[in-house]
Amino acid sequence: QVVFALNQTLLQQESLRAGSFQIPYTTEDLIKHYNCGDLSTIIFNHDTSQVPNFINATLPAHERITAQEIDSYFRQELIYKRNERMGRRVKDLLQEHPDKSFFFAFGAGHFMGNNTVIDVLRREGYEVEHTPAGHAI
Repeated sequence: QVVFALNQTLLQQESLRAGSFQIPYTTEDLIKHYNCGDLSTIIFNHDTSQVPNFINATLPAHERITAQEIDSYFRQELIYKRNERMGRRVKDLLQEHPDKSFFFAFGAGHFMGNNTVIDVLRREGYEVEHTPAGHAI
């Protein structure tokens, strides 16, 4: 699976360099949606964009199964479980120090798709609000 994932990543990078493959969004799109607190709309139409997309229609059936297994593993281990741990740490700090104020900073990837850090905190009963760029906190 590691060799397969590496080969697919290299093929995607070669396609990007050759111009035969393009990312469906620009950096400006990312910034705009990040500032609006809306990273899950048009750009991220699947669970997460942090995981390389190894699944494509041109793969033979046995390789497509391998790609799906890798995709599932990455989502579970690198995204969902990590967001759960981070959300629990935030919750624990807030509960241990209810009279203190905190500022938590996360990379944009922790707010994309489903099972984000925000989703974890909301499940724990916290109210989380987006503060748009330029607004005072």
